[in-house]
Amino acid sequence: MSFSLARLGALLTKEFIQMRRDRITFAMMLAVPLIQLVLFGYAINNDPKRLPAALVATSQDHYTRAMVTALINTGYYRFDDVARTAAEADDLMAKGEVSFIVTIPADFARRVDRQDHPQILVEADATDPAAASGAISTLGTVAAQALLREEGKEAVAKQDAANALDVVVHRRYNPEGISQYNIVPGLLGVILQMTMTMMTSIALTREIERGTMENLLAMPASPFEIMLGKILPYLVVGAVQVFVILAAAKLLFGVPFVGGLPLLLFAVTAFVAALVLLGYTISTLARTQMQALQLTVFFFLPSILLSGFMFPYRGMPDWAQWIGEFLPLTHFLRIIRAVMLKGADLSEVGSEVGILGLFIVAYAGAALLRFRRTLD
Repeated sequence: MSFSLARLGALLTKEFIQMRRDRITFAMMLAVPLIQLVLFGYAINNDPKRLPAALVATSQDHYTRAMVTALINTGYYRFDDVARTAAEADDLMAKGEVSFIVTIPADFARRVDRQDHPQILVEADATDPAAASGAISTLGTVAAQALLREEGKEAVAKQDAANALDVVVHRRYNPEGISQYNIVPGLLGVILQMTMTMMTSIALTREIERGTMENLLAMPASPFEIMLGKILPYLVVGAVQVFVILAAAKLLFGVPFVGGLPLLLFAVTAFVAALVLLGYTISTLARTQMQALQLTVFFFLPSILLSGFMFPYRGMPDWAQWIGEFLPLTHFLRIIRAVMLKGADLSEVGSEVGILGLFIVAYAGAALLRFRRTLD
């Protein structure tokens, strides 16, 4: 058979028409590269600036003010909170509201005037070692130079400047800066989101493609009962995954577990419930299993980039952090890292658990609404 441009043109026309009708696939082809360009170009930052910090200082002398001003001028620190006591500052760090605690002792000015080797204490939340490394590396030189400038000794040699002030750095929750302590707990959330959402998203579309959806709708069952029948088996699968990942985290990677197991399991259950309901909602939007998988990837990409798993959350611009707040993975990562590494209790992560509960209600309502509109 000879080559025919007419036949080739007809085939190309058919493919373009089919592509136009498959709007989800066509949108994915355009949206995914655009999202990657925007996120990697504007939102991702491995050297976060303006990190929230708490100041513990009982004196307001000019040396103390010079120290605070110097730290702010580095661009790494943003003093949103002035704690009256060390316990108050510790509570802020345990809740994840601040990344640093800067403590300037009451006798700081007196020791400076007496040349008695003054000290300041900087405590860093090292659950994410990458987020704090840049801010810590600038501490010694900047603080010492600021102190000497305040004393009128700015021209002193660098070696003498280093001896003018002792900056004590305390990396809390992860003193050795081991990256696995940050990554492995986060992997629990990432793996659960990938598997739970993906498997549940094809729950209804599989029935439609196999032609068994009519039999399912003919059963004397309500949409709520059908939804429970679809998602409960995946909750069991999620429980198995949680056990395997937590066991590997402890036995293979030595990740510390200083919090309460019941609180962690409760949060994991809420997170998995939100994920399977999200997957069920996606299955009511898609017409084929391929479309369901595409929508899952479309949701998974910003989740893994904007949740704080791969890149420091506080290093992103405000608009990216605002988007991240609408992702279940963001709140789950805060919970699991706080419970496993900080020993946080319900009072410290209760707001994050409550947000997961809101996701459950929202996804369940959307799934039931879409089910009635498209399948009844």
